[in-house]
Amino acid sequence: MATELLLLCDVADLGKAGDIVKVADGYARNYLLPKDIAAPVTEGAKRRLEKLRKERNELAKIQLGEAKDKAAKIGKLKITIAAKTVDGERLYGSIALGDVLAAIEKDGKVSLDKSQLQMEDHLKEIGEFNIPVKLHAEVTTSVKIIIVEE
Repeated sequence: MATELLLLCDVADLGKAGDIVKVADGYARNYLLPKDIAAPVTEGAKRRLEKLRKERNELAKIQLGEAKDKAAKIGKLKITIAAKTVDGERLYGSIALGDVLAAIEKDGKVSLDKSQLQMEDHLKEIGEFNIPVKLHAEVTTSVKIIIVEE
């Protein structure tokens, strides 16, 4: 037997919020319904889903606005990091992701998560580097890191 349900949130390999899906009775009874992921197809469930969509859209707009403000602030930053060198060009060691994050928080007064900084590899020489920062799915900026000899 199959049960017809309205999904209240996205479920991998099943559907997106708002989709009407047919699932096995046990899956519906033991997983989807108790975790409030889906609801029986009724007018009340459809109204509830519409309310959730509005709340999510408002929250997404707020987050996007905050990300754009933060991107404007980060785009203006020029962070200088002093490091020891071997021959005046190559660094003795390297500048890692954590070092860059600490410098941004200290000098730029902006807090970022490690996952937001898109640094491909450690920085191993003196110079200027533009490191991409992904703040939101739609907002990406870069921060300029200048490494100088200590």
